[in-house]
Amino acid sequence: MQADLKIAVLIDADNVPSNQVKEMMEEVAKYGNPTIKRIYGDWTRPQLGKWKNVLLENAINPIQQYGYTSGKNATDSAMIIDAMDILYAEKVNGFCLVSSDSDFTKLATRLREAGLLVIGMGEKKTPDPFIVACDKFIYLEILQKDADGTDDSKEVRKERPQVDKINPKLIRLIASTISDLADDDGWAFMGDVGNLLQKKQPNFDSRNYGFQKLTPLINSISKFEIDQRENQKGKYKLIYVRNKG
Repeated sequence: MQADLKIAVLIDADNVPSNQVKEMMEEVAKYGNPTIKRIYGDWTRPQLGKWKNVLLENAINPIQQYGYTSGKNATDSAMIIDAMDILYAEKVNGFCLVSSDSDFTKLATRLREAGLLVIGMGEKKTPDPFIVACDKFIYLEILQKDADGTDDSKEVRKERPQVDKINPKLIRLIASTISDLADDDGWAFMGDVGNLLQKKQPNFDSRNYGFQKLTPLINSISKFEIDQRENQKGKYKLIYVRNKG
């Protein structure tokens, strides 16, 4: 977490579930301090009544937006206008846009053009244009709490939320990223690999595949080799990876 990074969290109540708000806010806290927390919807609708206690528990400010026209989502416009007001007020360093709606693609692009960090959160059904417009995109399905802690044993891994399967496309992505960063002996520092994977594919997350961290994910794939080296500057070992063969 970067304690000095101020983040505005804007939530589209029409396109995300209410039962994962606590997990959403805990995830945002990994990247900075959520100084602005707003959620948009037509609170006169009975369907949004389940949000009440969740908002109080997480100190999220509900913004009323009436649906002026049947079949149109006025929430999107209100959220976009507020985001631009916050941007020009220069009160935050980043945004977290919580929605599964592609209508926020242009907003995410504009905020990134202004040099701000943009984190997206939404369900697996979120369209690709919104995902790739963010610096990082997190699927809400993987924020469910693990029932048996954080051990990466096979037994626990089976019970973890998993939205993607390890496939040839993922293996090629990891292999090419390692090659991009490799030294003369083929080794690449795992931290650099993770950063480049994120830049190449904003929705890349080891938790999508049932692993808490990148190292155990890569270690589970036979095509890669991992080496742990002593760190002269700290107590934690440095982890390197390379392609086999």
